[in-house]
Amino acid sequence: MKQIFDNLSHEMSTLTTKRYSTSFSLGISFLQKDLQKPIYAVYGFVRFADEIVDSFHDFDKAELLADFKKQTYDAIEKGISLNPILNSFQWAVNKYRIPHALIDTFLDSMEMDLDSEKMTYDQLKYEKYILGSAEVVGLMCLKIFVRGDEKAYNQLTDSAMKLGSAFQKINFLRDLKADYHELGRTYFPGINLNEFNTSVKKEIEEDIAKDFHDGYEGIKKLPKDVRFGVYMAYVYYYKLFQKIKGTAADTILNERVRIPNNKKYSLFVFSYLRHNLNLI
Repeated sequence: MKQIFDNLSHEMSTLTTKRYSTSFSLGISFLQKDLQKPIYAVYGFVRFADEIVDSFHDFDKAELLADFKKQTYDAIEKGISLNPILNSFQWAVNKYRIPHALIDTFLDSMEMDLDSEKMTYDQLKYEKYILGSAEVVGLMCLKIFVRGDEKAYNQLTDSAMKLGSAFQKINFLRDLKADYHELGRTYFPGINLNEFNTSVKKEIEEDIAKDFHDGYEGIKKLPKDVRFGVYMAYVYYYKLFQKIKGTAADTILNERVRIPNNKKYSLFVFSYLRHNLNLI
């Protein structure tokens, strides 16, 4: 029965999320049951594409990504793929009518990473990359969260994009060491990381703070059975943001800032209490 393979595919997407991100997998676990499977499917797809451009240095990344892209659209069109991650993703895309334009934009940003060592990010390229790598991923998830309610989707689009943007910019700051020293990437426009200092760091943080504020307003308008899981992700990233703000610029450039797992769990308990008391 195909259902056995479909179940296996969903399990692989779930396992992928749990292996790569304890924070996201915990956040997803607090969503309504029927929403967990499609969100795991989206994360698995995004993670595999990201791994191609970030990790497979001994292989032809451009060829791998082009093949992954072709397999993705074949899976969506045919309603099946022998790649369990793509089989799970195509199910979510077709069930929740995720626009193909969002997938196109995401994969375009992954292609930008193939040339990142040679690329200097001006403001336009920076915004394009943020749109593809983060904002449209937020919109894919929003499509699932509103369960086909187009009016709710349109009302929350801007907030979902801002939240995705905030998360990604925090990732850029957190991963500054690996991106710069190991992958040769510098995403922030107009910034020479050889001159990265407190003033430059503060300017980036002010931009992130605005995105956070706008994204939070959208969280409060989400359906109640969705709100807590998204709020959990918000709380985790906001705590990470606070920790980064309290860390010296030269340390950010040479160390990866982390939130320990035990601290994550305490944040989730705190978030649960605030949510249940309607304090968000």
